[in-house]
Amino acid sequence: MKVAILSGSVYGTAEEVARHAASILKTAGFETFHNPRASLAEVQAFGPEAFLAVTSTTGMGELPDNLQPLYFAIRDQLPAAWRGLPGAVIGLGDASYGDTFCGGGELMRELFSELGIREVLPMLRLDASESVTPETDAEPWLAELVSTLRG
Repeated sequence: MKVAILSGSVYGTAEEVARHAASILKTAGFETFHNPRASLAEVQAFGPEAFLAVTSTTGMGELPDNLQPLYFAIRDQLPAAWRGLPGAVIGLGDASYGDTFCGGGELMRELFSELGIREVLPMLRLDASESVTPETDAEPWLAELVSTLRG
């Protein structure tokens, strides 16, 4: 199965989590595509059969700058071929920000919903105020994702 990993990061933490997720998925036998500055054309050319979004949150609950162009391109075109595919989201944030905690992840969940991508696991919320190793903290959830995608 081909898994496209869409990621957005400000300081690199979400990028590390995305790279770690790609490594775990590859080890489990999945083909992955991950480019933090990917265009919609590149993602479509990969021919994804599943999606994983990994994103931090900036400002008032927005997506990082590097993910915004892809997000808006997807939202504008809503690729019909992705309807019904499995997907999941890892959101990174800081719980001290209250209502906007993991807001970037929520935006990706909403986009997946608009696309008809099936959320196969509840969003993993990684709290920067509690975790110093988010990539390691994501491992049990990623193991569950691998199991779910294998069906």
